[in-house]
Amino acid sequence: MKPDDPLLKILACPLDKGPLSLLAPDDVLYNPRLHRRYPILDGIPQLLPSSGEQVTDAEHERLLRRLTDQETPS
Repeated sequence: MKPDDPLLKILACPLDKGPLSLLAPDDVLYNPRLHRRYPILDGIPQLLPSSGEQVTDAEHERLLRRLTDQETPS
């Protein structure tokens, strides 16, 4: 999945129904509100609640920095 994929605009977290952010190149979708990440396997987002992984506070901070860096133009 690529950051400009139109599918990203309609994908939502299965728990809070809010938007997800793509963490490239890891192929992971992240919900910063719930501190949960969802894998993308063979190009298919795994968006079952049981597929999500809770991240620690330290990992959450690291992922937020990555998201900010991705959004900042070089």
